[in-house]
Amino acid sequence: MSDALTTAVPASVLVYSHRPEVRDAVRTAVGRRPAADVGPVTWIECSTGDEVIATVDRGGVDLCILDGESQPVGGLALARQMDQEVHDRPAVCVLIARQADRWLAHWSRAEATLPLPVDPLVAPGVVAELLREQASRPAVRR
Repeated sequence: MSDALTTAVPASVLVYSHRPEVRDAVRTAVGRRPAADVGPVTWIECSTGDEVIATVDRGGVDLCILDGESQPVGGLALARQMDQEVHDRPAVCVLIARQADRWLAHWSRAEATLPLPVDPLVAPGVVAELLREQASRPAVRR
């Protein structure tokens, strides 16, 4: 077994959208192991903003992938709320339908964006990089 596979840290990734097909597209595009040195990924699916906040508050989430187009609470608003209210929040990636919305993702304090529809050639790299950065952060005690 390679050293990258033996040193890979398991990760929990929350994916939020009110549309099951978007959650499925993200999971399919990223897979269980986005890179040899990352994962395996455990997926947590949320279909409401309240579920996202409750899950993140419980802890153990390394990355949130939030649908910016979700209804009635969009991923951009959730990202901003978590930035202001959640101590030591996980990394956040926002799914955006228009590149012009990147400024909103910046405003929401998301670390990254992915365009909709999710590109399976791009998504694993973005997720792997965010998980690497999250793993290298010092743990903050609550």
